[in-house]
Amino acid sequence: MPENDSDCDSWEYSLFIPTDPRAVTVSRHTLRVILAVNGLVHLAETAELLASELVTNTVLHTKGPACMRLRFRDGILQIGAWDANPEPPDPPRRLEGVGDAESGRGVALVQACSDLWHWQPLSRMGHRGKLVWCELKAA
Repeated sequence: MPENDSDCDSWEYSLFIPTDPRAVTVSRHTLRVILAVNGLVHLAETAELLASELVTNTVLHTKGPACMRLRFRDGILQIGAWDANPEPPDPPRRLEGVGDAESGRGVALVQACSDLWHWQPLSRMGHRGKLVWCELKAA
């Protein structure tokens, strides 16, 4: 087990997820295990929130295949969710403006809790789509 973040090598994992609400829970648990075995458990709480929001959006707003991607390089954890919908995500709302709403907070939470977030068009598995990703500094 690495003693600190600088001892971790670069790595990447992909988890292909079905269009099923249970995929969010599976994604969170998978993320927690990956962070634990790589000595990054201190990022788990925030990373789980971010992954949950990104994966929830893929499950709720797309019908095709989806994938959660985790990448660690140069002290930065990147969490991404790919889906087969090429349309960009809705711009983030202000968190203060959504109040107790049941929906509409996802991208705003990602923006507020990550060091950086963005999206890009990305084709996978023969499908046009997009990758929405965010970054957390490990230090």
